[in-house]
Amino acid sequence: MPFILETIVTTLSPEGELHLVPFGLIREGEDYVLAPFRPSPTILNLEASPFFAASAPTDVRVIAGVVTGRREWPVVDCETIHGKRLAACFGHAEFEVIDKDDDAQRPRYRGRMVHSASHKPFLGYNRAQAAVLEAAILSTRLKMLEPEKILTEMAYHAIAISKTAGPAEREAWDWIEDKVAAALGRSERVLPRAEPAA
Repeated sequence: MPFILETIVTTLSPEGELHLVPFGLIREGEDYVLAPFRPSPTILNLEASPFFAASAPTDVRVIAGVVTGRREWPVVDCETIHGKRLAACFGHAEFEVIDKDDDAQRPRYRGRMVHSASHKPFLGYNRAQAAVLEAAILSTRLKMLEPEKILTEMAYHAIAISKTAGPAEREAWDWIEDKVAAALGRSERVLPRAEPAA
């Protein structure tokens, strides 16, 4: 099985507009492969400017937010490429696309790392943060999976949320639950909505 690194990938359009999206980067030797499905702004941006950045967010709400339409997160300029990266991240890497394997459904862009930096010590995720990540990935597959499988997996991840989530993880979970419920036409929730902080 390939090693896949879950990150937030950023690219720029020819007009300088930022596109920010979670991606699993596939490690192949010393390089990392970015494989977006068509249609995708990422593909259009890479065709115009073959560079991208990948960031490891310090706040799991970024991952949940991006998959639920919340794309306004602070970014800063990259160090060596024309691009942006997450401002609040444990670390980031900058890539130049050195090869492309074209495909009608899912082209593969081979990125060579040209710069990387650590910005904050990483001490590890708690179980709730890992559960948010898995639920976020699940929420991007709502058209591929049967509703029963989606709900079974959400119920399993909810155990970690109920046991170890802080306010940020609960907010992230609620965003994902809202997306899943809307897609499945459900009014019931796997977990009751978190009460707002006083």
